[in-house]
Amino acid sequence: MLTIWLIPAASRSLGLTFCESGILGSIINRKLQVVASKNFSATGLPSTSPCLSVENDRKDTLYRSIEIEIASGEPAVLLSYEWFASYTAKQLGITVGKCWAPPKPHHNRLTLLKSIHIYKKHRVQYEVRTYFRHMTYERLTESTLKTFLEYIQRNVPEGVAVKQITFEELEIPESILKTVAYPALTSALCNA
Repeated sequence: MLTIWLIPAASRSLGLTFCESGILGSIINRKLQVVASKNFSATGLPSTSPCLSVENDRKDTLYRSIEIEIASGEPAVLLSYEWFASYTAKQLGITVGKCWAPPKPHHNRLTLLKSIHIYKKHRVQYEVRTYFRHMTYERLTESTLKTFLEYIQRNVPEGVAVKQITFEELEIPESILKTVAYPALTSALCNA
């Protein structure tokens, strides 16, 4: 465990100086002294600071599935990115669901004048095609989802838009459980 200590220069006058040559390899600045060490603290005790080793005690959220929609003007780029994302999911142990693309791209046509000073009959028409692909990944935990999304979002090619939709699994509230379980329980007791 590598610990980095930031110590104000004023504390050096209190006797909290560190060995400046050799073992710790400290770097002295005018106002800060940065010391990189292994399991070392100013008091001589092991550096297991509670602020550094705080563990999360909350439950990991479960997601039933996540749908990722990618859009671009080039279908080959989308196909390549889909392969990359699916390969990454397999390496992380994520179940790959359905991957599909709509049969036709979205066409956006613009009819404009050739020049701002030209008559209405001199026009040109532009067309922008947007291709889409959808990928579904199933049964994820929150930590796995964050890791997966961060990795694939950092490696998005130029000109590709990414949209995600997550489907979270929630526990049934106790108020609903009581109303649903009570009639079933009473009918089971009456039949016995």
